Amino acid sequence: MESTKVVTGIVRFSYAHVFEPQSIEEGGDKKYSVSLIIPKSDKKTIAEIEKAINALKEEYKTKNGKLPAKFKIPLRDGDEEKEDDETYANSVFLSASSKSKPGVVDKNVKPIISADEFYSGCYGRASISFYLFDKAGNKGIACGLNNLQKVKEGDALSGRSSAEEDFKAFATAEDEDDLL
Repeated sequence: MESTKVVTGIVRFSYAHVFEPQSIEEGGDKKYSVSLIIPKSDKKTIAEIEKAINALKEEYKTKNGKLPAKFKIPLRDGDEEKEDDETYANSVFLSASSKSKPGVVDKNVKPIISADEFYSGCYGRASISFYLFDKAGNKGIACGLNNLQKVKEGDALSGRSSAEEDFKAFATAEDEDDLL
């Protein structure tokens, strides 16, 4: 089988859980994970992902005759599935996860060890691999998370305001008295 490993072009990271594993469902396996928002203009990355997915579809068909009616694939259209979220406009997206902690580096390939430096909303590249799954009656292709590289800052996607946005500095003692 062809390699299913893909190193993306520049993507935006969302739902980044790359320093501490999280469980998606109560009592489920804890995994490191991130969602990759890929601009539709990045035709090279999308073509490489589609090539890996198509190779796995063919492998499945070779072993099983045909794809089941509800065969899941990880690549989804942001304009269709997240139409109310401008973050996903003109993009496709997928989620990647791993039980093993991914390597996380900066643009100079120096390790990033702080969750404050790598966050939902920053931009970078991802090393991902695709594989077939058959679990609890669900069949399809999943995306494994290998490594991540942050290359530039972006607006945080946490939905939470910063302290600087919420408060103003006290210029005078009189300002402080106004609060009392």
